[in-house]
Amino acid sequence: MVSSTAVRPAAAPVPRTRLFAIPEMRWAAAATALFAVGLVAKFTGGPSWLWWALLLACYVTGGWEPGLEGLKALRDKTLDVDLLMVVAAIGAAAIGQIVDGALLIVIFATSGALEALATRRTEDSVRGLLTLAPDTATRLDDGDEQTIAAADLAVGDLILVRPGDRIAADGRVVDGASEVDQATVTGEPLPVDKAPGDEVFAGTLNGTGALRVRVERRAADSVVARIAALVEEAGRTKAKTQLFIEKIEQRYSIGMVIVTLAVFAVPLVLGATLRDSLLRAMTFMIVASPCAVVLATMPPLLAAIANAGRHGVLVKSAVVMEQLGATTRVAFDKTGTLTRGTPELVEIHPLPGASTPAPAAEHRILRLAAAVEFPSEHPLAAATVRLARQRGIPLPAVTEFAARPGRGVSGRVDHHLVRVGFPGTSPPADPGLSKAPEPMADIVAAIRSRGRTAVVVVCDEEPIGVLGFADQVRPDASAAVAALTRMQGGAPVLLTGDDHRTAERLAEEVGITEVRAGLLPHEKVTAVRALESGGERVTMVGDGINDAPALAAAHAGIAMGGAGSDLTVQTADAIVVRDDLTAIPTVIALSRRARRVVLANLAIAATFIAVLVVWDLVGHLPLPLGVLGHEGSTVIVGLNGLRLLRSAAWQRARHEVAESR
Repeated sequence: MVSSTAVRPAAAPVPRTRLFAIPEMRWAAAATALFAVGLVAKFTGGPSWLWWALLLACYVTGGWEPGLEGLKALRDKTLDVDLLMVVAAIGAAAIGQIVDGALLIVIFATSGALEALATRRTEDSVRGLLTLAPDTATRLDDGDEQTIAAADLAVGDLILVRPGDRIAADGRVVDGASEVDQATVTGEPLPVDKAPGDEVFAGTLNGTGALRVRVERRAADSVVARIAALVEEAGRTKAKTQLFIEKIEQRYSIGMVIVTLAVFAVPLVLGATLRDSLLRAMTFMIVASPCAVVLATMPPLLAAIANAGRHGVLVKSAVVMEQLGATTRVAFDKTGTLTRGTPELVEIHPLPGASTPAPAAEHRILRLAAAVEFPSEHPLAAATVRLARQRGIPLPAVTEFAARPGRGVSGRVDHHLVRVGFPGTSPPADPGLSKAPEPMADIVAAIRSRGRTAVVVVCDEEPIGVLGFADQVRPDASAAVAALTRMQGGAPVLLTGDDHRTAERLAEEVGITEVRAGLLPHEKVTAVRALESGGERVTMVGDGINDAPALAAAHAGIAMGGAGSDLTVQTADAIVVRDDLTAIPTVIALSRRARRVVLANLAIAATFIAVLVVWDLVGHLPLPLGVLGHEGSTVIVGLNGLRLLRSAAWQRARHEVAESR
């Protein structure tokens, strides 16, 4: 067994921006508070000057920034919907409908604040990722040690990595043996033994041995740096999908302004009074304003977000909730996603010919192994001790404890010399196991054929048993995969950094038929993009920093938040807080339901707006009736969307998943 100074390193602390350190968030909060207080003052009989003053203050706090940006855009000969909404709100106030205008201001201020928050948090996460690699490195120059900045390392430099240090650069081991926890890059649940000739990555954590590493990539080209670059690149690529929406906004804004001016000017030229022309134009501005359209979209999606949040799934925006429903293929990471990410001792095999007969042999093997493993912090050691405690086995004291990097641990227990290590078929071999009984090789081979890790227990130079360790599959993994297969007409795909044999075994166990194993982070991105280039809309599910680029590149990304890294949680579009895999098909079904409600609401809103606009243009629409129709459509679509707030909506989504064929 290999000793280590830590089971798994935590990701570097991320310098998070405080919520109200973002100006847009402060202005949106102030506008919302003023709007709420103004409504209370209005509907509790407060003086009109008071609630008018409060709502006007809401206009100023929430509308000055989009108004200013709209004016800047106007100066650049473009017209955006933000300016249009401010003008519509001012028009509403001009004819006494100040509450409508204030509601528009609050909606758009809140939307801008959430966008700013998401952008700032992503930037913070990328900066946090880059801090994984140490700032300095120990360079060896003709035997002399020099501490230099990691950024100054050149290809070909020889560096010394002491026990417990993070590796400063991507390179290859030229001398020494140790175990390296590289979960941050490959997602592997266990530290990997490193010997001369093996590759190591910047930002990964060295174990108990000292390594000499030849640098093969500059700091800017390291795997960790490339992960950060991929996250940023994928984020920029995803933002391009907003261009189509901006074009629609531009055309709608220009069209509405032109028609409003025409509605005002034409009657005036034909002899109408200034007041009547202005009233007709303001009425048109009210009935044509997209309040109902905004509420047609937002309440269903926000209600679905709130409902999913109550059931352990945090969806970061309404856009994400809408995107999830368009998923046609789900891609899963393995370690920490479909599995728990921590090894468990699942097999104990006494060796034939051992001096202790069954059934006491298994008890004795576990007792001796756990006793000698107790001082070690290696994940396999922790799993051995954990099982012994679960079985109520008291652990005797160990003396002469020693850890040998890459080989195992040893110690004296009850006057017996006990060693726990990897079998001789796994380099670096334990010389003490060269005389192992012949059945041991068959047992080790059988354990490995099941995708598990084999470890041998030796007492006084006699191998007495073999232990088998496995990363446990989540109990709900098979159910989640089956549900997604039924919903989408095809099984999800497995994308993992683990070896093919282990990945294939797990895929067979949970029902996945397509496996791509041995992938580094950029290769996962390539796999996701290949699926999407074939017409799929991929939702990627992962938990480690190594999954962050794929999460960002996918149509939608979901992080397993219980054990997820900070960057993964920040990069993902949604987070499964309770580590419930069956929540993934359920939230996709809920998103599809929300999209259906959105389409229904848009049809309702468009019908109301079309009828009221035509009435105002070809006839005489009284202002009170126009306001009633406008507000009526808003209320209808709002209430229709809010139906998704009820817990029954989540249960119906679960039922839809169960009944899908």
